[in-house]
Amino acid sequence: MTEVRVPTLGESVTEATVATWFKKPGDSVAVDEMLCELETDKVTVEVPSPVAGTLSEIVAAEGDTVGVDALLAQISEGGEATAAPAAAAPAPAASADTGSASVVDVMVPTLGESVTEATVSTWFKKTGDAVAQDEMLCELETDKVSVEVPAPSAGVLGSILAAEGSTVNAGGKLAEISSDGSAVAAAPAAAPAPAAESGKDVEDAPSAKKMMAENNLSSSQVTGTGRDGRVMKEDVQKALAAGTTSAPAPAAAAPRAPVSADDASREERVKMTRLRQTIARRLKDSQNTAAMLTTYNEVDMTEVMALRSEYKDMFLKKHGVKLGFMSFFTKACCHALKEVPEVNAEIDGTDIVYKNFVHMGIAAGTPTGLVVPVIREADSMSFADIEKAIAEKGARARDGKLSMAEMQGGTFTISNGGVYGSLMSSPILNPPQSGILGMHKIQERPMAINGQVVIRPMMYLALSYDHRIVDGKGAVTFLVRVKEALEDPRRLLMDL
Repeated sequence: MTEVRVPTLGESVTEATVATWFKKPGDSVAVDEMLCELETDKVTVEVPSPVAGTLSEIVAAEGDTVGVDALLAQISEGGEATAAPAAAAPAPAASADTGSASVVDVMVPTLGESVTEATVSTWFKKTGDAVAQDEMLCELETDKVSVEVPAPSAGVLGSILAAEGSTVNAGGKLAEISSDGSAVAAAPAAAPAPAAESGKDVEDAPSAKKMMAENNLSSSQVTGTGRDGRVMKEDVQKALAAGTTSAPAPAAAAPRAPVSADDASREERVKMTRLRQTIARRLKDSQNTAAMLTTYNEVDMTEVMALRSEYKDMFLKKHGVKLGFMSFFTKACCHALKEVPEVNAEIDGTDIVYKNFVHMGIAAGTPTGLVVPVIREADSMSFADIEKAIAEKGARARDGKLSMAEMQGGTFTISNGGVYGSLMSSPILNPPQSGILGMHKIQERPMAINGQVVIRPMMYLALSYDHRIVDGKGAVTFLVRVKEALEDPRRLLMDL
């Protein structure tokens, strides 16, 4: 039997949601054939089959949240093993003596990259309790996330080796389960016990409290199924799926505005993807954390458009990529960042970290949401290298193929709302960066040039910046330098 486990999801990403299973138990699979798709808050990850055989069991169903290295499924490489579960199932019930029971170890799961230990937060079961397979036994807390530990098999919790409050290492032993068949049958009868003690002051699971806070829910809106009526993560997920969540509003737990029956029949409720939830959370965190301010200017695009028109055919023939406007803006920003380095810096506690390089983030809209692939060392790249990198990463973004590494480490971001027709907007910072440039639609407008009114292709520029480390003078200077470089592109060649 070969195990299929969650692959490494990328730096600082410790969990994912099982989005889709492409196979079902009993299906035959080939090596590297896609089994399922996982969705993180940044990218979609496909999980291939490590071997050829038969998918004998799916452990993590669609919609389940799984950690790195968690067990997803099992593949049987031989025909006999596929039928083994069905043949073996009646055996425990037929065996009445406990001498035939086997002991299964409950181990600390993989806690995530660079995380080696955790604290046992809560045990949901006590010694002697009957447990069903995949039922939550305990919850571990690390310095980054809470990890729930499910029962690897059905049976009776024989002994707890790590008490609440104790520190355990990854791969350590937490408890033992005796897989006696009679205990499995007793599990449903034990379930109503929490209701009898519902009057107790019960602490909800940390992961449940976090999810309730993120979705503006109170514990009174969720029915807890844990021990003593404790609200578990699964309970919150069920409540959200049932539509009991309310939209954030000034008044706590404000009900949704009444909707007529006719309107309700024409509505469609779709659960936000993890990517969309993360975008919402990060942008709101940016507003709450940074002292964000936006300054504006406008640029005459005449010279850039003329230069592009003159050399675009030669550029395409020599470099195999079209000459666009983004390479001019990227070059202009890199030039301006050298003069105003605080726009390329970030705050770390009470320190300011100045970056002596430019990793340029280029915001890109995709069918699933906004992503920001990063072009590393953009300040040392040629126009052709920048255009090739933007084209390649843009295509990977649209196909959902960007890796975590390709979206991390940016020092400054450019967002081009002009491709959608935006005339002016105030972009939101991409934390922990301190600056983001907003490009907009090129529109012909009458301008006063040397005492005469002429029609020029103009674009509004917007720089949003963190006023905690970037002063108004620095922000205006940066934007003026970008304007000067674009209105006279020869300045970029002469580093002026």
